[in-house]
Amino acid sequence: MSTTPASVRPVVLVHGAFHGAWCWAGLQAEFDRRGIPSYAIDLPGHGVSPEPLTDLHGDAEAVSRVLERLGEDIVLVGHSYGGAVIGQADLGDRVSRLVYLSALVLDEGEDAASAMATFPSETPGTLFTRHGDGTVTADPSFGPSRFYNTCSSLEAAAAVARLSPQRASTFKQPTSRANWRSVPATYVRCLQDNAVPLVAQDHMAERCSDVLTIDSDHSPFLGAPGALADLLAPLAAC
Repeated sequence: MSTTPASVRPVVLVHGAFHGAWCWAGLQAEFDRRGIPSYAIDLPGHGVSPEPLTDLHGDAEAVSRVLERLGEDIVLVGHSYGGAVIGQADLGDRVSRLVYLSALVLDEGEDAASAMATFPSETPGTLFTRHGDGTVTADPSFGPSRFYNTCSSLEAAAAVARLSPQRASTFKQPTSRANWRSVPATYVRCLQDNAVPLVAQDHMAERCSDVLTIDSDHSPFLGAPGALADLLAPLAAC
């Protein structure tokens, strides 16, 4: 028998490129303290997932399968590339709100690589390494300087050690859905983000129905999990 308060929506967390469900652990602990149920997903081939890496549509299908198991009235959070995934997933009638955490908000026919190409100055793509098997990895220096620049050196080192390859096709595959057009969407801006420049965040946030801001780097679930939980908790309240 469920002990989940009837007044709280479950939160499903979708990680970005190179990451896994592990990155949400600190935020989930904060959610637990607030009585908010949360579920973190390992996209295929990431974290401890035994499945092979797939493309954007395959990642979106994995999210859709999780949503089918959880029922209705879900808050679906996507971080970075995870924004493209939650925008592409088949939501059915299960999701009451989308949350884009410094994430890609793509329209139908757009792809992540084209969106990132519009980022000013140093773009994330300049620090990716391509491999002959069709995957890309983030340069080891990318984490501390771009993903985790306000985290401690130990936190950054632990996170960098868990980053995994990403299939290059995930960035180039056009979307066929734009869920933010039909589901209320919140954009969370990260003020000290060195991976997705604030001007790019602001541009994508224009597609969302409301905007929140946190004073953090690209990964507030690691560096500021309490503040992020405080920011998201009202969205989980019915």
